[in-house]
Amino acid sequence: MLIRSLSCVLSALAISSCLACSPNATPDQIRQKTAEETAAIKRDSKALAEGVKDGLSNKKEVDLNRASKAELSDLPGITDKQADRIIAERPYANAHQLVSRHVLTEDEYSQIESRVVVNR
Repeated sequence: MLIRSLSCVLSALAISSCLACSPNATPDQIRQKTAEETAAIKRDSKALAEGVKDGLSNKKEVDLNRASKAELSDLPGITDKQADRIIAERPYANAHQLVSRHVLTEDEYSQIESRVVVNR
């Protein structure tokens, strides 16, 4: 995620420098274009940081016996097809039954283990 945002910033700077080398642009046009690009980078970086913050703070637990397909699909690494399979195998006595019933692999389960619960 950090590499992707750094890549975007570097790409924007490269584009800005190419525009700055344009022989038909006046110094005022170059300054204006650079200011616009810098503002866009700042805005995009701020949005990216807020998205990461929201993603990290979204740690609410999901009840495997009651969650909707959308709630299950929001779990890390869970596809819509896997969410359908989780729903089809209900009810669960414990969360690890996702593995013992072969709904998810152990690796897939380890990604969501801290975010799923089973309430009866």
